[in-house]
Amino acid sequence: MKALLSVSDKTGVLDLARELHALGVQLISTGGTAKLLADNGLPVTEVAEVTGFPEMLDGRVKTLHPMVHGGLLARRDLPEHMAALQQHGIGTIDILVVNLYPFEATVAKPGCTLADAIENIDIGGPAMVRSAAKNWKDVAVLTDASQYSVVVSELKDGGKVSELTRFQLAVAAFNRISNYDAAISDYLSAVDVSAGVPGDAVEPQRLLFPGQSNGRFVKVQDLRYGENSHQQAALYRDLYPAPGSLVTGLQLQGKELSYNNIADADAAWECVKSFDVPACVIVKHANPCGVAVGANPLEAYSKAFQTDPTSAFGGIIAFNRPLDGEAANAVVKQFVEVLIATDFTPEALAVFKSKANVRLMKIAMPNVKGADAAARGGNTDWDNGRNAVDVKRVGSGILLQTADNHDMKLADLKVVTTKQPTAEEMNDLLFAWKVAKYVKSNAIVFCKNGMTMGVGAGQMSRLDSARIASIKAEHASLSLQGTAVASDAFFPFRDGLDVVVDAGATCVIQPGGSMRDQEVIDAANERGVAMVFTGVRHFRH
Repeated sequence: MKALLSVSDKTGVLDLARELHALGVQLISTGGTAKLLADNGLPVTEVAEVTGFPEMLDGRVKTLHPMVHGGLLARRDLPEHMAALQQHGIGTIDILVVNLYPFEATVAKPGCTLADAIENIDIGGPAMVRSAAKNWKDVAVLTDASQYSVVVSELKDGGKVSELTRFQLAVAAFNRISNYDAAISDYLSAVDVSAGVPGDAVEPQRLLFPGQSNGRFVKVQDLRYGENSHQQAALYRDLYPAPGSLVTGLQLQGKELSYNNIADADAAWECVKSFDVPACVIVKHANPCGVAVGANPLEAYSKAFQTDPTSAFGGIIAFNRPLDGEAANAVVKQFVEVLIATDFTPEALAVFKSKANVRLMKIAMPNVKGADAAARGGNTDWDNGRNAVDVKRVGSGILLQTADNHDMKLADLKVVTTKQPTAEEMNDLLFAWKVAKYVKSNAIVFCKNGMTMGVGAGQMSRLDSARIASIKAEHASLSLQGTAVASDAFFPFRDGLDVVVDAGATCVIQPGGSMRDQEVIDAANERGVAMVFTGVRHFRH
């Protein structure tokens, strides 16, 4: 039995080679890998001895030879294949251990030149991997160090790698090649050539959206059904998921998450993690129906629940802090589908132990905004190391856009009315604006003292959203007197403003930008309320 080892990442390869040698496997290797094995006392045959041809062109050509690919591709069950090998003196290769030049990590480094990128495009490695994977019935192909122990264990137990394992290794190999080629395509098709091809020695300018987008997703699980019971569904994650995203979470207990659970949980988590202070978000049908901040999780939850107790029934609840026993005892009194927190204390877990169907999810908050691309394998098409990208499916296509991650600063705001908001009102306006970003358009959000007081979402008319928010506050027995109101887009007429002021609002935050801005400003001055323009809208369709 022969094994060919040729790896860029040498993690675990020396131990693997020792195990293979102890099992009587003949070792063949290339370049640095061969030197590593030889320096550690292992008998190894260099590929150049097998091919009868030296490595050349700075290592660009070394394994691209019939002596290698014939040994990988020959079917052992076909006499004509074996006869051809014998005729040309080609030996079979039974195990291939290859990982590829670090292209993704290279292009993720600041200052990477075009020449650096090109030189880290592996040619011989993918060719060997494809050959071995195609011939999986006879060859085991290992493309990751995590696979080494499985293969060694099977060789020790039965003297060979099982058919199932060989097939699974082949699938993993083709997936790796697919991801590798996609990363190369993403990088090269994003190089800005508007002024010609950049020089080899400079870092090329990169387009935010590449000429070809190659999304890579890994299946997490099949789901029981989709949005409705007659639809089939599955959950996939990005190949390199961003830290702190929903798919990185750990489900601690409860039933399997449904399609709708996941969609709503993502909406709740994205909203709650945008707050720096302890916060709670309750979501129903993709819209926040209660959002609040507090001194601790219990206070935040109690305030959020007050906004709309009716809609909160069967909702998704998310906290941006660990859930303690005190807050858990309050939450457990309502019907909740999914409960998300950065962690759960033993007391909190004990509270929900009797509620076996409640899904508890633990998700770590990201340490920094915009995770480093290298940590995710340089997945440069979807984050470009600069901006997260949102994807929406349309018929036979996708829409890509940078994520709506605009962080509003106090200095960005423009007071356009005679009346100036008080410091307390300004805090409420900023809170309301942050919540409105996560409410489906048209969005109208009433807030006061760090909690939502009424939310109007997803209406065709902004006027209707304002009315609905008022109605919900009334049903929750909440007074809207002295509230701040956020509108995710401008008021096209003064009537929407009049509705929120009639309900009790004393200050309003909106993007501005309407042809009738002055009419709305005049109305605000007439009604004696403060109005602030952001210059940025937050449509959420």
